[in-house]
Amino acid sequence: MVLENLGEKLRETLAKITGSVLVDEKLVNELVKDIQRALLQSDVNVQLVFNLSKTIKQRALKEDPPAGMSRKEYLIKIVYDELVKFLGGAGHKMSVSKKPYRIFLVGLFGNGKTTTAGKLGKFFSKRGHKVALLQTDIWRPAAFEQLTQLGKQINVSVYGDPKLKDPVKIYRKFKEELDKNDVVIIDTAGRDALSDDLVEELNQLNIEVIPDEALLVISADIGQAAEVQAAKFAETCKVTGVIITKMEGTAKGGGALSACAVTNASVKFIGVGEKIDDLEEFNPERFVGRLLGMGDLDTLLEKAREAISEEKAEDLSQRVMKGDFNLIDLYEQMAAMKKMGSIAKLMEMIPGFSQVKLPKEALNVQEEKLKKWKHIMDSMTKDELDDPETVMNPKRIDRIAAGSGATVGDVRELLKQYRMSKKMIKVLKGGGKPDKLMRKFGGKMKGLGQMKGMGFGS
Repeated sequence: MVLENLGEKLRETLAKITGSVLVDEKLVNELVKDIQRALLQSDVNVQLVFNLSKTIKQRALKEDPPAGMSRKEYLIKIVYDELVKFLGGAGHKMSVSKKPYRIFLVGLFGNGKTTTAGKLGKFFSKRGHKVALLQTDIWRPAAFEQLTQLGKQINVSVYGDPKLKDPVKIYRKFKEELDKNDVVIIDTAGRDALSDDLVEELNQLNIEVIPDEALLVISADIGQAAEVQAAKFAETCKVTGVIITKMEGTAKGGGALSACAVTNASVKFIGVGEKIDDLEEFNPERFVGRLLGMGDLDTLLEKAREAISEEKAEDLSQRVMKGDFNLIDLYEQMAAMKKMGSIAKLMEMIPGFSQVKLPKEALNVQEEKLKKWKHIMDSMTKDELDDPETVMNPKRIDRIAAGSGATVGDVRELLKQYRMSKKMIKVLKGGGKPDKLMRKFGGKMKGLGQMKGMGFGS
C-alpha cells in the first residue's frame, strides 16, 4: 500500500477515538501527538505538522458537532477534513478539453519521466482517447528505444528521431502526425540538477509546443526536497502540476506530497507501482479516505468499469440472479479482478477492509491461487465449464489436474469455491439474510454508512 506505515499509524490513532468512553482534552492531546508522530515519520515538514495538529486541536476543543453526529464521529471528520486540506483540498482532475491536448513532461534525470509518459499514455487510451508519444530527449541514448517499447506495450504511436540533436526540430518534424491525435505526451530531457542550459532547452520547446499541461515528474523518495524542486521548476518552466512517482516504495512520500501541496504545484497523478497501469489521478479526499481505512469506492468502481463493460456486467448479473452461474462466470469474474490489480490494493479501497490485518504472505497466496485456478479452467472443456457438476467425476478431476499441472486437491478446491459462490448467490436472492452470511464469512462493511453520514461520500 502507498504510505503503508502512515496509514497504519493513523488508523491506530482513530481506533483510540472509537474505543474511548468520551472525547475530552486528554484524548485530543493524545490524538494530536499520535498524528504528529505519524506524519514526522513519513518525512513531512516539522512546521507543517505543527500547523496541522494545532488546527485539529483547536477545532476539536472549540467546535460542537452538528445535529445527528456524535462528538467521536465529528472528531474523526475533523481529522479527515484537515488532512484533505493539508494535501491540496478537492484535487485537480485533468480533462481533455481540446484536441490535440498537449502534455509536456519535465523533471530531473532518474525520476521516471519516460516510464510515466507510457503510464499516462495507457491512462488516456483506456479512456477512449487516441494517444501519441513523442521523445525529445537528445541526451540519453536509450530514451527513444525505451519509449518505443512502452508504446508497443500499450499499443500507441511513438515518434522521435535520435539523429536530430534539437528538440524543437524533432517536434516540428512530427507535428502534422501528432496533431491527428486526441492526446500528445511529450517526454523531455533531464539533468542531475536544474541547470541554465536545461531551462533554456525546455523553454524553447515550451514556446514551440504551447502545451496545455506542463507536468513536473518527481520521485517520492526525495521527500521534503520536492518543495524546492517544485518551486524552482514552476518558476522557470511554467509548470501546471506535478506527478509523484515511486509512492509505493518509500516512507518519504508524505514529505513529497505535502511539499508540493504547499507550493501550490498541484499533484495531478501519483505512481503507485511498477506496472504500466499503476498510475492514479491524485484526489486528496480519496487518498485520505484510504489512509484512514474509510476505503475508496469511487476508484474501485472506476477500476471495475475498466475491467468489465457495463453491458457484460449487466448480462452476468442477470444470469447469476436466474441461477445460471457457472465456471465461465467465475472465470470472467476472476479475469476482471486480475485486471483491477492486486488483492491487497483492492482491499484497501473497500471501507473497513484496509483495517483487516491480513499478512502479506496470505495475500500473495491468494494471487497465486487465482493463477492456478485459471490454468485449471483452461484445461476444462466448454461443457465442463458450463456445467461444473459434470466435473465431480474422479476420472475427470484426474484428467484436468494432469492437463493443468495442478494437483487433484487444487481442482477440488476450485470446485468447492464454485459451490460456495453459488450458495452465496442463492442466499442473496432471498433465501436467507445477507447479514448472517457476512458474519459467517467474517466480512464486516462497517464504515460505509458512517462515511456517507459524515459527508465523506455522496
